[in-house]
Amino acid sequence: MTTTDSPLTSVRRPTEYVASTLNAKAPVGPIEKKWEKHKFDMKLVNPANKRKYTVIMVGTGLAGAAAAATMAELGYNVQAFCYQDSPRRAHSIAAQGGINAAKNYQNDGDSVYRLFYDTIKGGDFRAREANVYRLAEVSVNIIDQCVAQGVPFAREYAGYLDNRSFGGAQVSRTFYARGQTGQQLLLGAYQALSRQIGLGKVQMFPRTEMLDLVIIDGRARGIVTRNMVTGKIESHIADAVVIASGGYSNVFYLSTNAKGCNTTAIWRAHRRGAFFANPCYTQIHPTCIPVSGDHQSKLTLMSESLRNDGRVWVPKKAGDSRPPHQIPDSERDYFLERKYPSYGNLAPRDISSRSAKQVCDEGRGVGPGGLGVYLDLGDAIKRLGADTVKERYGNLFDMYERITGENPYEVPFRIYPAVHYTMGGLWVDYNLMSTIPGLFVAGEANFSDHGANRLGASALMQGLADGYFVLPYTIGDYLARGGLAKADTTHPAFKEVESEIAGQVNKFMSINGKRTVDDFHRELGKLMWADCGMARNDAGLRKALQRIPELRAEFWENVRVPGSADDLNQSLEKAGRVADFMELAELMCRDALHRTESCGGHFREESQTPEGEALRDDENFAYVAAWEWNGAGQGQNLHREALNYESVQLATRSYK
Repeated sequence: MTTTDSPLTSVRRPTEYVASTLNAKAPVGPIEKKWEKHKFDMKLVNPANKRKYTVIMVGTGLAGAAAAATMAELGYNVQAFCYQDSPRRAHSIAAQGGINAAKNYQNDGDSVYRLFYDTIKGGDFRAREANVYRLAEVSVNIIDQCVAQGVPFAREYAGYLDNRSFGGAQVSRTFYARGQTGQQLLLGAYQALSRQIGLGKVQMFPRTEMLDLVIIDGRARGIVTRNMVTGKIESHIADAVVIASGGYSNVFYLSTNAKGCNTTAIWRAHRRGAFFANPCYTQIHPTCIPVSGDHQSKLTLMSESLRNDGRVWVPKKAGDSRPPHQIPDSERDYFLERKYPSYGNLAPRDISSRSAKQVCDEGRGVGPGGLGVYLDLGDAIKRLGADTVKERYGNLFDMYERITGENPYEVPFRIYPAVHYTMGGLWVDYNLMSTIPGLFVAGEANFSDHGANRLGASALMQGLADGYFVLPYTIGDYLARGGLAKADTTHPAFKEVESEIAGQVNKFMSINGKRTVDDFHRELGKLMWADCGMARNDAGLRKALQRIPELRAEFWENVRVPGSADDLNQSLEKAGRVADFMELAELMCRDALHRTESCGGHFREESQTPEGEALRDDENFAYVAAWEWNGAGQGQNLHREALNYESVQLATRSYK
């Protein structure tokens, strides 16, 4: 298969550092002792020496802001970059429902081990055991940290922190701040970051986008950026680089992610030699406002927390178009409660999403086009009163009414699954370091903790765990081991990358085609949703793998980028991001095609039980698939990290 290469095809092949086998570097010993022992075994940097080191932070959402603030507090110099005008606008603010922690304040049987097991099981046994246990272990510290920062978590009448339940758990371990938990947690991290900016320990670069990674002597030593206001290409050098730029859901065009969310930072690092792990693991969230037309550029999430008190149903009879209040209870199918009585409406996201799709495919969907199911809080309003429901979810009700014109206090929410999160990302070891020494990856940008399906309220937990409690140790260990050569931005490696970036920008500005960037992106998104979305099969994936290179070739020949490269130019910004999405989409389909099993959010129609549930193949696929870049149109090498379970037993996931 021949394709038209992008201008970045000339990027040096990743020859400086090639891993023949993947070593997760997880410590040995009992799982509950691993992290504590590892912290003791790591080398330390003397407090007086920390100010000699500089760390670059790409992204200032929860993971990036937490890591930047903590590293600066320890004494390191930090350069932080975000494409927004302020770190407060990171997409972390969109997380609504809550954050998990094994505090067991409800005395309902929770523990660190139970959170660990629920996360492993929720990910369909496709996550690294040691990383997940560490996540559960440090979760208890996150809540203390955030309370100390003043995060206004909901409290019970007596003043104690309140909890609610989320999907995939039978205990109440989710801490929340109404329906805006992510925003409040980010404000806590942002104030810690702002303190360090004021002290001069963090140098903040807003409206600045990372466009490439610079490697010197086989180590990540800096980045090349574009000032989004002036168009200036600039280089920045450091002793270590952290990418915390979030996930790649916008490869589907329509997702719940902010429009600016993109894959460029991690994809450009991948092109430099960082392996990309499990790219086909994408999460479809079951409670989103349904698509209303081709005019839409994004979708809106309705928090999973609504499923605490809401009941999901459709009419029992196909084609029943009566208003919901005219359908008696006996003629309603509460399908999650029917299929999964132990978990009911709090079944995990992948299972709940597929169940909603199934009833809609049967012709029992509601709303325009039959692509929706009801999420009904009528019983909760009767039981608890409208005031109590408003205290818990008021901003979500208001948001829904503004978008749809329907009052959910009077009629049920209409919801349908949509792309929300990506479990895949750059491969990292136990220290959160990629296959490029000195390049660390945090939060949704890495693959490490959620396997094939993330449980609700665990994204905030991972971001803050990585930023506050893991990276400050592991980056220090890396720096303490030395070996970094002296260099500055006049090094030939920086000049070479700057030249390549300028070449790509000039290429975009000179094509002068007939189709807009958004037009190409929309077509790619529709193709990915159809053939690599909620359900995948061999024929669809092969069709996508044939069409994507054709679309990419047309993109480089016929895209139109108006304006100037030396000024604010959103079309130019989007062009670079969509070019990366084009390449990522092909890898996602290739990964999905090679993984012929079903697991978590990756559902292969050829691999399902008679009841329509995901059918894993542990004998052949109990591994992390990590892909190595070989150049545009050259295919990618597959590396495998075996998943060995010592503290849990592989089992068929059941929520019935």
